Amino acid sequence: MVTSPPILSSDARVTGPISLEEIRAARGRVPPSVLRTPMVPLNVENLPAEIYLKLENLQPTGSFKVRGASNAIALAGPEAKKRGVYTVSAGNMAQALAWQARERGIKCSTIVPDNAPTTKLDSIRRYGAKLIQLPFDEVWQVVVNHEYPPLRDSVFIHPFADQRMIAGNGTIGLEVMEDLPSVETVLIPFGGGGLSTGIASAVRGLNPKVRVYGCEPETAAPLAASFAANAPSEVIRVPSFVDGAGGKSVVPEIWNVAGKLLAGSIPVSLKDTANAIKVLMERNRVVAEGAGALAVAAALAGNPGHGKVVCIVSGGNIDSSKLSMILSGQVP
Repeated sequence: MVTSPPILSSDARVTGPISLEEIRAARGRVPPSVLRTPMVPLNVENLPAEIYLKLENLQPTGSFKVRGASNAIALAGPEAKKRGVYTVSAGNMAQALAWQARERGIKCSTIVPDNAPTTKLDSIRRYGAKLIQLPFDEVWQVVVNHEYPPLRDSVFIHPFADQRMIAGNGTIGLEVMEDLPSVETVLIPFGGGGLSTGIASAVRGLNPKVRVYGCEPETAAPLAASFAANAPSEVIRVPSFVDGAGGKSVVPEIWNVAGKLLAGSIPVSLKDTANAIKVLMERNRVVAEGAGALAVAAALAGNPGHGKVVCIVSGGNIDSSKLSMILSGQVP
C-alpha cells in the first residue's frame, strides 16, 4: 500500500485535471476488498455501436464510490482516526465512506437529502454511520461550501469535488484502457462530476483521442447548460428516480476540469433511463439504479455514434419497489 502525508479537507479541493501519477498512486492505496470490476458486452442485438458495460454496481457497497472513498480516507491519515470523518451524499458516497470507516475503526457521519431512497439509508445505518437528514437545498449548500458547521471538528471528504476522490475514481479509467485499449468513446453518469473527471483524466491521459461524455437526466442537466454557456451554470432541478445524478449546478472547480476533458453532455429522458434499467436486467442480469443506467440509455439511443463504446454502470442501489415498477414497463 502507498503511504503519503495526511491530506485534510482544506487541502483537497480540485485544482485541475488529475495526473496519471496521482491516479496510479491511488490504485496502490485502494484495498483488495475494492473490486477490479469486469467489463462485459451488452447482450442486445442490432445495436448502434459495439457497447460494453463496466460494472461498478458490483462493488461491495453497490457503487463506484468505494474507490474514491478508500483513497481519500487513506490520505486523511491519523487525523481521520482522531477526529472522525463526514460527507454529504444522496446515498452512494455515504455508504462507501461509512463502509471504509467501519473497516478502519473510524467514526463517520453522513448528511443526506430527506428524500434519499430507503435502500440507501438502510445500508448507511448498517455500516454504522450517523445519519443527518436535511432538505435538498441545505444539503446542496454543504456541497457548495465544503463544510457543515456542526461537524467542523471532523475531517470533511467531499463526495466529488475532491482531488482524493477524483484520483480514486480515475482507477476505473486505467482499467478501461487496459481491458479495451481500442475504446473510442466512454459514457459516464454525471452527478457532481467526480466520476467523469476522474475517468476522463485517466483515459485521455493515456489516449487523448478517446471521447468522454457525461450523461445526465433531462430533469436536471446542469452540465449540458454549462457547455451551452461555456461557464458553470445552474438549472431548475426536478427530482426523479435518478437520484444519484442531476444536481442544481456544476460547481466551478469541477467545471474547470470537466470543461477541458469532456466532449460534452448527453441528457437522457426518464423513459429511456427506465428502459435501460429493464434492458440491463433482462439481457445481462445486471441491476442498475437510475444514475447507473444513464450511460446505457445514451448508448442505446445512438447518441455517441458508432464504434467501441464503454458505458460506466456506476451503481445498483435501487429500491425494489422502483425496480419492480420499471420491470413492469412503468416509469417511477
